[in-house]
Amino acid sequence: MDKQTISVCIITFNEADRIERCLRSVSPIADEIIVFDSGSTDGTLEIVRRYTDKVWQTDWPGFGVQKQRALEQACFEWVLFVDADEALDDTAQQALLDFKQRTEVLEVGFKIKWGVVRHAKLLRFGRSARSPLRLVRREGSFYSPDLVHEKLNHRPGKIGRIKGLLLHYTCRDYGHALEKLAKYAWLGSQKYFSKGKRNRSLLVVVLRAWWTFFLIYILRGGFLDGRIGFIVAVDYMQTNFNKHVGLWLLSAQADTKRKDDVG
Repeated sequence: MDKQTISVCIITFNEADRIERCLRSVSPIADEIIVFDSGSTDGTLEIVRRYTDKVWQTDWPGFGVQKQRALEQACFEWVLFVDADEALDDTAQQALLDFKQRTEVLEVGFKIKWGVVRHAKLLRFGRSARSPLRLVRREGSFYSPDLVHEKLNHRPGKIGRIKGLLLHYTCRDYGHALEKLAKYAWLGSQKYFSKGKRNRSLLVVVLRAWWTFFLIYILRGGFLDGRIGFIVAVDYMQTNFNKHVGLWLLSAQADTKRKDDVG
């Protein structure tokens, strides 16, 4: 009998070409797999139902709300969140199997190091130099309701680390990468604006973009990932530029409307 139990939560939308890799990686460690789908039409659900019958089809309210819906259906002590384009590597899978045999766990959550895969290359630095929080005690945990870049909140306590990698197959091809980055940039603009943030300086826009490149390519060692590491750093610099240009334009529109209302 496992001493620690895990609910795995996944959200999906048209992931038929990637979801099985994800499900195969988590099925050995999952006491249940919970999937929330927002209208897939490509056969995703047919694949999912080979691994679990705990499937919900819903609208799309944004990442934070959708993940919170999945969390609320979890029944076991621990909840592991994995995206449809991610998969545990063998080391992380074994580490989680070992975790389930622990008699005592003092931590309230665990981070797993990302292993971003871009254009068939596993990046070990740059964007991969991050370890997102993905495994938490169910009690006291909840997601922020943000449309994008949602935060997984947990009850107070120590955060540990799971060995291995959470492989992130972030894009199918470069066209898909550009599409995703543009989408996240605009969602980020709207998120910042809705939270009351404003930007009235294009100089700040440029400086933030260059800081992103410096952070990913230099400070996080993206240059060690070779030419793909350079491409990824430039992609994220462009995304940051687009996000803050969007915020600048939204701020300008709000200022104009306010002046018109006063006038």
